[in-house]
Amino acid sequence: MKIDAHQHFWQFDPVRDAWIDDTMSVIRKDFLPKDLQPLLSENNIDGCVAVQADQSETETEFLLALAAKNDFIKGVVAWVDLRKENVEERLAHYAKNPLFKGVRHIAQGEADDFLLRKDVQRGIGFLGQFGLTYDILVFARQLPAAIELVKAFPKQKFVLDHLAKPQISKGLDREWQTNVAALAEYPNVFCKLSGMVTETDDFKWKKSDFTPYLDVIFKSFGTDRVMYGSDWPVCLLAADYAAQLNILQEYIANFSESEQSKIMGRNATSFYNLKNEL
Repeated sequence: MKIDAHQHFWQFDPVRDAWIDDTMSVIRKDFLPKDLQPLLSENNIDGCVAVQADQSETETEFLLALAAKNDFIKGVVAWVDLRKENVEERLAHYAKNPLFKGVRHIAQGEADDFLLRKDVQRGIGFLGQFGLTYDILVFARQLPAAIELVKAFPKQKFVLDHLAKPQISKGLDREWQTNVAALAEYPNVFCKLSGMVTETDDFKWKKSDFTPYLDVIFKSFGTDRVMYGSDWPVCLLAADYAAQLNILQEYIANFSESEQSKIMGRNATSFYNLKNEL
């Protein structure tokens, strides 16, 4: 089963979605399952994982409702306020829904030590009892905090989103490379091969720009702890669905069939405990 392990849905709200400014006009509109399903079919992708883009339980309810009505949405990585006293209660509430697979907070928008806060780590400490994952969304400069986080929770399943958003066009950064390798030393951490095309200057790129970064990721995480994600519709700022997918497909073309199967779906299915039937 081929899985897109990272994409978003939204009904565009100019106030709530203020991060989508005038320079991003291509994504200043609604993106719903009816828009994604044809793209998945055209590209032979069997299902997806919907990931939060707004920090609210309203968003969590929205995504779970979409998943309930659309079989190709295999799971949801939603938002619960990990800092609240009642976080265990909220997680228990949502964990009753088998489509609720994990939690993400947009830590890239927080202070660099956000993941080290006691209240945040207290909340993350409850995820394991409900079998929930945690998506780490940080900029490259925030990787040291991510490393300290995963060190503190050796049994918690983590996945790094978007390679920690390195500045692709500026060339390989040694500090990013060192920190990615350090993060990957923890076997409970995976990495999403996602979000690369939008980390380029003026959204201009060529396939070879990504090769050094993918080399580092595969050297660090291997083929058992990486998973494909489109970051649709954000990717549309720099590439259509087929174009961003082709970057990874071309890179792994000489990998074994088993390795390609892991990268394109089996790892995501295992990590997020997705239903395996089509």
